Amino acid sequence: MSILITGGGTGGHLIIAKTIALELKKRGIKTVFVGSTKGQDKKWFEGSNIFDKTYFLQSSGVVNKSGLAKFNSLFNILKLSFKCKDIFKNEGVEAVLSVGGYSSSPASFWAVFSKTPFFIHEQNAMIGRLNKLLKPFAKSFYSSYEEPKFDYPINEIFFQKARIRQNLNTIIFLGGSQGAKFINNLAMQIAPNLLEREIKIVHQCGGNDFEKVSKFYKEKRLDVDVFDFSLNLASKIEQADLCVGRSGASTLWELCANQLPAIFIPFPYAANDHQFYNAKFLQDMGLCKIFRESGIENEKIIDEILNYDVNLVSQNLAKVVGKNGGEKIVDDMLKKAKFKEV
Repeated sequence: MSILITGGGTGGHLIIAKTIALELKKRGIKTVFVGSTKGQDKKWFEGSNIFDKTYFLQSSGVVNKSGLAKFNSLFNILKLSFKCKDIFKNEGVEAVLSVGGYSSSPASFWAVFSKTPFFIHEQNAMIGRLNKLLKPFAKSFYSSYEEPKFDYPINEIFFQKARIRQNLNTIIFLGGSQGAKFINNLAMQIAPNLLEREIKIVHQCGGNDFEKVSKFYKEKRLDVDVFDFSLNLASKIEQADLCVGRSGASTLWELCANQLPAIFIPFPYAANDHQFYNAKFLQDMGLCKIFRESGIENEKIIDEILNYDVNLVSQNLAKVVGKNGGEKIVDDMLKKAKFKEV
């Protein structure tokens, strides 16, 4: 008897898979993961003890393909779906949770075809194409943007280190662990102005740009806490009173949990422009500012930084997301799948 989690490709999908799997593991429930040989799936879970069993199929995306390439991808998904029949049987799968991404296609389709209790977690405000297609077949569709809303699964540490910001003393630029060249360049351009105003700077620039960015600050004799990657990101975020960064779902909700106000610069090439719509969800409540890459002028963003009411926004962010999101999702899944805990 097990619960199968499927999906991935990128960290945003995979962090949800990990969070839910760990919650199931706490309850003594066997978990199985079905992902792809492509993307980041194997890097995250191959050889790890998070799941009891992992399968990596040669699945690939359909989006942005046309003609014969699209047909071949669709045929491959169909073929892999029937391969999932054996996985379901051998592992005693009683429920399936899709966290989205092309990796989720084969197991999700087999879950629907075999009438196995099926659930979807959508990380973004703009629903992905596969999730939109399969939503009518899901017993629950877990979203933090539409009713019935479910709290986003967030590491408890971001809540533990939350605080109401009073004034702007420190700003953090989040380029992500992979780095975001645009945000890194912006940070370097406006850092002298901010430091002159006695605003401290923390800058996560990612591994690819670390040498260039750290060299720049050193040569300019700018006192900036620059790093590529940190396992203790929550502590770095805790220091800040304002964030400038991308609006991927995990980042956005972690900042909300920490009550850290943000200026978001959505990645312009994200599928369905989902980063913009993630940020817009908060902007519509007056809880963030958004700048498009194409429209940014250094003077304008400096002005926005200096005039941001961090205290008001920080207070209101506490109302947006609650703790124990993963626990609540698992409770709902087990109830609707009529799964008996050990």
